[in-house]
This record gives sequence, C-alpha cells and structure tokens, in this order.
Amino acid sequence: MNEADRLKPSKIVDRLAKIYVCNLEFGIAAVRELPPTNRSLLLRIDFTDDQAWNRLCDAIQEPSKEGFIAYFEYVNDLSYEGLTLKELTDAAINGEKQLSYICVADRVTLTASEQPILVIDCYDQPGRTFRVIPSEVWSVENNLSIANMDFREFADSCDSDGIFRGF
Repeated sequence: MNEADRLKPSKIVDRLAKIYVCNLEFGIAAVRELPPTNRSLLLRIDFTDDQAWNRLCDAIQEPSKEGFIAYFEYVNDLSYEGLTLKELTDAAINGEKQLSYICVADRVTLTASEQPILVIDCYDQPGRTFRVIPSEVWSVENNLSIANMDFREFADSCDSDGIFRGF
C-alpha cells in the first residue's frame, strides 16, 4: 500500500474508530478539555437557538441593582454540543486547572422563559446541580469564584423547582 492510500480519510476514520472502541472496552474514555481561563466558565452545550443564547448573554451582563456583574468566559463552541453531566463534571475535574464549578447553557436554559442556567458542582459533591436565573448569576459567580460561599449554600437556597432566584 502506498502512502496516499494509507492516509485516505476512510482509513484514518477506521483506525480512530478502532482505537475508540478499544478504549471503551478497557474503560478508558477520552475527556474533552475545557478551555483554560482565569474567569468562571459559561459553557454552551445546546445550539438550537442563537437568539436565545444572545439574550442570555445580554441578561447576564446586565448589572444588578447594587452594580454587581458576573465575570464569565463565554464558551460558544460546537465541539461541546450535547455533553452530558458526567462528561462536563469529568472535564472540569480532570482538566489542567481543576474547576470547582461550571455554569452551562443547556436546552432548558435556552428554551425556558426564565433561562435558568445550570450550575454544576465539581468539587464538594461532583455532579450536584442547581439552576440560577440570569439576574442572580452574578451572586453565584462572584461568591463561588472566590470561595466566599459554598456550592451547597446556593443549592440549598433554591426554590422547590431547583432554581436559585436570590436570597
């Protein structure tokens, strides 16, 4: 076989598929890395409505009555589409810089009228979640990013529907 035949896309895909299947057989799964940043992450994983995403970002950037804002790195990258809670948690825990939490814009966020953002604990109880409305996400981000409050303090202060709407 010549070099050109050896590198045809179908051959590469076949080889990658075999490696992937082999890794799954041995319980090894590739963990997608999250982008490096010194800010909190707001990771978009649903790409069905760009206008809803833009409305969400605008709402988050609106200062609170007291003048506080959330300091997010907005990640709008199709390669994260459809990641599961476990995949997101694993990526946050196993990355170059372990994150204590991540915020996610999923289908619920982009379709519900209140646009509640999913917040995932990646430190104390990895995988524990709650949601927060955009007008209150500054409180979550500002306090969790400097460890002024714990994840559970917000999660335990949610309304009966699991959404944090403020203290």
